[in-house]
Amino acid sequence: MAIPRLHLFELEDQRWFPAAIRDLATDYIHFIAIRFRLHQPVAPLLERVLVETHSRQIVDLCSGGGGPIPALQKALQAQGLSVRVILTDRYPNIAAFEAAQAASGGAISFVRHAVDARAVPSTLSGVRTFFNSFHHFQPGEAQAILRNAVIARQPIAVFEVPDRSVPLILALLATPLFVWLATPWIRPFRWRRLLWTYLIPLVPLTCLWDGVVSHLRAYTVSEFEALVAPFAHSGYVWSVGRRPIPSTHGQVTYLVGYPDPRGQSAE
Repeated sequence: MAIPRLHLFELEDQRWFPAAIRDLATDYIHFIAIRFRLHQPVAPLLERVLVETHSRQIVDLCSGGGGPIPALQKALQAQGLSVRVILTDRYPNIAAFEAAQAASGGAISFVRHAVDARAVPSTLSGVRTFFNSFHHFQPGEAQAILRNAVIARQPIAVFEVPDRSVPLILALLATPLFVWLATPWIRPFRWRRLLWTYLIPLVPLTCLWDGVVSHLRAYTVSEFEALVAPFAHSGYVWSVGRRPIPSTHGQVTYLVGYPDPRGQSAE
């Protein structure tokens, strides 16, 4: 059962929010993405976009702690696609980005300065991806992001695990417990992670609040379809739908668009 969309504030979006807590929270999200193989249902969709557009570069927007990108890059490589990925964020988690870059052997790089997904620099070309971050934008902003991609003739792929369902939101109330259990396994080890998780539990509380708000902000398939409706005759191929996540029994909602390979021009 879906509930009305509520665009409440997320702590990690706020300029005043401590960068140390934000980075530790995004590290936890990255851990969950890898642990539960959230890239599995996404890989075939992204592979199709890369093949159809003859692109071999991904510009990941709102990257947080890296999310599923490292596992996804390896999965695509296993399919014969040597893809370069550029991580970006409005508040870059530099330590996480550096770790992803080192582990990838250079296939993953990053932009050190802030990149606003609402105004992507023309120097960043490739498939624009959003992993569990598109809900940060209100409908007007979300539509502007899609319009910007169309104008720049860049592919865009949005993947969202958050879902406005009552059972999922109720399950999120156990988030602090999950953070406490996961923390000893998150790498690299940092003393401050223990401090802000166990002694002063700002990380679990941040993940709880932002997790619930993320689900309340999530877009449904019909709302995604409404967002792309103005671009139906833009010379783009659009696809919106949902795919199961085998490891969680949940689903990922996706929105994918790329220039029509038949060469139709934008209106």
